[in-house]
Amino acid sequence: MKGQQRLKKSKVVKIDSKESWEHHITNATNKGFPALVHFSAYWCMPSIAMNPYFEELASTYQDVVFLNVDVDEVKEVASKLEIKATPTFLLMNGGATVDKIVGANPHEIRKRINYFIHQSHPHKSM
Repeated sequence: MKGQQRLKKSKVVKIDSKESWEHHITNATNKGFPALVHFSAYWCMPSIAMNPYFEELASTYQDVVFLNVDVDEVKEVASKLEIKATPTFLLMNGGATVDKIVGANPHEIRKRINYFIHQSHPHKSM
């Protein structure tokens, strides 16, 4: 157990209220960072299965804000963004949705983040 780095602070922010949502989306917008949001539910096995992958993405992409929203806990946000299934992943920029991925598809999520970052910042390479 000695030397294990398993206790690293998560880079995924758990959203627990509409106010928390607005704060983090505004913060990402002000920094010029896109946000990738995982809309999940504690009872949804595919959502739970995506959590470690979402954490890995958050560690990989430093200039992307990663948020996790439980659709049952923050119904107002999920409803406003028309989330109809879990897991759903929204890629947002400037507070607006630019891409939506429904279902647990790690490859597609990474592909779309790379595409978005390349389109937004052609000079950066990932």
